[in-house]
Amino acid sequence: MLQRRATLARRELDMTETALLSRIQVNPALFDGKPIIRGLRIAVEHILRLLAAGDTPETILQEYPFLEPGDIQACLLFAYRSLMARDTGLTEHVRLHSTTSEDIARR
Repeated sequence: MLQRRATLARRELDMTETALLSRIQVNPALFDGKPIIRGLRIAVEHILRLLAAGDTPETILQEYPFLEPGDIQACLLFAYRSLMARDTGLTEHVRLHSTTSEDIARR
């Protein structure tokens, strides 16, 4: 019974992820083929940059009233899936350039 619930939960999550990712589109005629949200002229990378800069999803939705909460969630899922699909070298870069507490103590 527990295993069946876990299987159903995974299917539901996959269906949700599929629905979210369907919001992200690539159209060579828009933004040189960069991933965009629902065919709108707003790139996934723009939303990710706003979030990385500290904007909240609520602020982004106020500034871009044509966006929906699912659009922001789709951008995050797209970024996650993109990172998981390939080795970007980012992990190694962070490891090499991280400041540890020992480094700080030596300063």
